[in-house]
Amino acid sequence: MNRRFVVSGTDTNAGKTVFSAALAGALDAHYWKPIQSGVAPEGDKETVSRLSGLAPERILPERYRLNAPLSPHRSAELDGTTIDPAQLVPPEVGGPLVIEGAGGLMVPITRQFLQIDLYARWQLPIILVSRTTLGTINHTLLSLEALRVRKIPLHGIAFIGEENSDNMRTIAEMGEARVLGRLPHLPVLNAHSLRDAFAAHFRMEDYA
Repeated sequence: MNRRFVVSGTDTNAGKTVFSAALAGALDAHYWKPIQSGVAPEGDKETVSRLSGLAPERILPERYRLNAPLSPHRSAELDGTTIDPAQLVPPEVGGPLVIEGAGGLMVPITRQFLQIDLYARWQLPIILVSRTTLGTINHTLLSLEALRVRKIPLHGIAFIGEENSDNMRTIAEMGEARVLGRLPHLPVLNAHSLRDAFAAHFRMEDYA
């Protein structure tokens, strides 16, 4: 099946790269990060390659690979590069595709174009990765509101972190959103432990 998902976060370091690796591995999907900002010690493509268990040919090259770990618009400026949103078109692949965005929804790609504008153009289902910690209700409800205003389809919310049932329930109820599951922090993070954690906390039928 040609299942295609966009993984975005409520903010930077919410855990979307680890979740993307887990989902892509579980689906035996192709993985694509259109814009990579910051490549040391490794970019997200390399992290996903290490944690997903995917064959190398399923990890697709970025359209823009920028050096500084900053918002794409600024990182591109420092590299002397201009990002052209028209060049950011999801690739056609055989089977599922997991696309990982850069940071949160409102991250600027250029000084005139936000990442959420790109998602509105694509109209692919979004999986919103959210923390379970303090502050997540505000960040997540704001992100859900931004998606709905632009009529971008939401597939569901994937939480990352320790158990916080009230935060998750509050977001699900007030945000009228489906909770896909929660990925706990893993004491040992590798392809095997991530695969097992995803299988224990998420249902594959939610991605059919």
